[in-house]
Amino acid sequence: VQLQASGGGAVQTGGSLRLSCAVSGPFRAYTMAWFRQAPGKDREFVAAIRASGGTTHYADSVKGRFTIFRDGAKRTVDLQMNSLKPEDTSVYYCAAGSVISSTLREDSRYGYWGQGTQVTVSS
Repeated sequence: VQLQASGGGAVQTGGSLRLSCAVSGPFRAYTMAWFRQAPGKDREFVAAIRASGGTTHYADSVKGRFTIFRDGAKRTVDLQMNSLKPEDTSVYYCAAGSVISSTLREDSRYGYWGQGTQVTVSS
């Protein structure tokens, strides 16, 4: 599986961005997730969508503002980010893995990673 992330950029507080993770390989075989890492901080879970059933999970800090979904036509897993805040500034990574629901917030559980894409939110 190869993952290619895109869509980062710079926006002002309250703005929106859509990140896209193009998947080469089995499209619906894995749980897909987005993580982010700010300078000097550990990588943190943002959102995930399960392989079976498409159940979604979100970090509390983004719930209600971010939406993760699969686009079957484009073979991407997208992260729509609305009402962005300066604290959302990070490098965002997409990941894929055979992950059960109880561990999908743990980055070590994912075996495939895309390159990061920078998101910068200015106040």
